[in-house]
Amino acid sequence: MFEVTAIHRFLVRSALAGTLAALSACATYSAHPLETRAAAKTSLADLQHAAALPDRLGIADVERLALDNNPELIAARAQHGLSQAQLRSAGILPNPVFNASYQDVLSGPGMFAALAAGLSQDLKSLVTLSSKRHAAQKSAQSVDATILWQEWQTVGKARLSAVDLIEGDKQLALLGGNATLWRERIERGREALAQGDTTLTILAPDLAAASDAQKLFDDFERQQQTRRRDLNLLLGLAPQVKLDLADAADVPALDIKAIQAQLPDLANRRPDLIALQLGYQAQEEKVRGAILAQFPLFSLGYAYGRDTSNVRSLGPQLTMDLPLFDRNQGNIALERATRAQLHAEFSARLIAAKSEVDALIADQQLLQRQLDAKRKLLAEMEPVATRAQAAYRNADIDERSYVDLMTMRNAKRQEILALELTLLEQQVAIATLVGSGMPPVALADAQNDSETQP
Repeated sequence: MFEVTAIHRFLVRSALAGTLAALSACATYSAHPLETRAAAKTSLADLQHAAALPDRLGIADVERLALDNNPELIAARAQHGLSQAQLRSAGILPNPVFNASYQDVLSGPGMFAALAAGLSQDLKSLVTLSSKRHAAQKSAQSVDATILWQEWQTVGKARLSAVDLIEGDKQLALLGGNATLWRERIERGREALAQGDTTLTILAPDLAAASDAQKLFDDFERQQQTRRRDLNLLLGLAPQVKLDLADAADVPALDIKAIQAQLPDLANRRPDLIALQLGYQAQEEKVRGAILAQFPLFSLGYAYGRDTSNVRSLGPQLTMDLPLFDRNQGNIALERATRAQLHAEFSARLIAAKSEVDALIADQQLLQRQLDAKRKLLAEMEPVATRAQAAYRNADIDERSYVDLMTMRNAKRQEILALELTLLEQQVAIATLVGSGMPPVALADAQNDSETQP
């Protein structure tokens, strides 16, 4: 009876000690409630790093603000912590398994309580541990590269929005000048109509032209307002905040020859293509792990036992499944098919990226030729417009002819500004697509172990 009581006490104390030791190493829960009253910033000064910027923001200043304050980027960067947690989880060994049993003698010749205990470790998890770690590492790097690509795209969007606004204000000023010319023409025409010096039939074409000029101005003004709202959204600002932008869009000129020289190295420069390569290497490790997982489920440990007649035993304990039916062939086929899909997706993305850059470069050359031709025409029109202004002041030409000449000159300027904007937009797109400014990255090849069946 004394022995039974002592064993009971020993088991209870051991269980309590083990439970307390396990609880001391456990994580604790704390709530992290959602912020349901989050709102966009109502002032430029509320943005990070806004205090160090000049009063009038250039392209680089807008890019910095977008990189630091874009709400979607802030949310995307949280994926880094998730991938690091998954990486840590992949590198943790499974716990050893302890089992024990105790049985009192209720009847029969036995004089002692039966006692059994065992400790074992799964060896199959050790075989696949390396491939799991490598796959998780490549996946974490792929997530970081994807975040970098999202940051790069956000910078490109901010740059493009700033260019559109700066150049758009120039076009808006020209359209406003046209509308003013026609509005002044209509005001004088109404005065002449009131004095009986003209007729409504003569004034009607001017009214239509003035209405069209005002409509073009109003439409473009709404477009500019939409652009401002989009840029504010990109920066995390409320729609009513108005940014004071610089007068000129300081976009660096593109070196077409340098861009074409970088195209063969595009896969090692663009973050999204780097992310795909890292994802592919992670999948290579998953294929390798699936092949290694053909190793049968194997647990090894030691067991201690004592029966009711006080016969004691101690020795190794082995548990292994027999791979007669399931040799992990399904998982191997799935991982190989996924690898083939990723291989095809990377090739398709790379071809599309290079083709898109080639197409934009060809468009740049065409647009530049058209821009040069329009600038030449404008250079021929400017002296005519200057003489027309002098002639109008001297009353040598009528007002309608003067307004028509000024409108034609402004329309040509508008065409040139539109072409210049398209060229700048394409320069921004090309710089984003080729990862201009991104250093090349040398990726380590994934481990390609033999896929021989064991």
